[in-house]
Amino acid sequence: MIVVGAGIIGLTTAVVLAERGVRVRVWAREPAEDTTSAVAGALWWPYRIEPQPLVGAWALESLGVYEELAARPAETGVRLRDGVLRGTRLDGLDAWAARVPGLRQGDEGLLARLPLIDMPVHLAWLRARLLAAGVVVEERTVTDLSGVPAPVVVNCAGLGARELVPDPAVRPVRGQLVVVENPGVTSWFVSADHSSGTSAYFFPQPGGLILGGTAEDDAWSLTPDPAVAEGIVARCAAVRPEIADARVLAHRVGLRPARHAVRLERHRLPDGRLLVHNYGHGGAGVTVAWGCAREAAGLVRPAG
Repeated sequence: MIVVGAGIIGLTTAVVLAERGVRVRVWAREPAEDTTSAVAGALWWPYRIEPQPLVGAWALESLGVYEELAARPAETGVRLRDGVLRGTRLDGLDAWAARVPGLRQGDEGLLARLPLIDMPVHLAWLRARLLAAGVVVEERTVTDLSGVPAPVVVNCAGLGARELVPDPAVRPVRGQLVVVENPGVTSWFVSADHSSGTSAYFFPQPGGLILGGTAEDDAWSLTPDPAVAEGIVARCAAVRPEIADARVLAHRVGLRPARHAVRLERHRLPDGRLLVHNYGHGGAGVTVAWGCAREAAGLVRPAG
């Protein structure tokens, strides 16, 4: 079996399959550290992903895994941190929210203790877990899913599925981030303006304080925009003034693989081999990774 894609969805899916005894290889056009997943913030929270009735179950299953991994933060990159979702109300969320431990209504928004994932560390941990399971991760560019030489192909190509499937319903949602030296911020904060595509959020990570962000539909540029970066810092500094003078360490841009709904289903290739799709997770790939990976693994059956 070959899993196409080495972002959070591809690596997690490969881990689940391999640890169920399936012989797996991973093919990817770029290493995990160069994927959109490596750029992510990355706070567990369903963001820009549909369909909501399914997202809640996937997210809660993933939450359970991250809560366990948070016992080994240096190894897994997962930590539980307190924070606030300003402007979000508990009564405006679907039923899944009632099952998030400690999620409660505060004066400014929702208060929660949620997983915050240091993505470079977490992706490296996933690769090490694959290596321990005997899985080979190869850098290969796939241009035709039907040409992948395996009885079962699992498509976790993210935004690449737009051309690979092809599926024009997959579209980029550009996100820009600024990483600064942390001036002493220990809790995360999110305040999103869905009408303008801008937000203010900051996530304390071991490598610095990650500031965001933007959500530009159908924007493909991976070049950081200085004016956008200035706006990000200003919005975050309006919440925590000490951020204004923090030294900038890096600028990052990622393209979220948005779709009207996650595509998680199985098909037959023209020659009868099995193709399983697992892509289109928008801004919540980290949030639903384990739930989707387990469902994708359940769709895998011997071809024939």
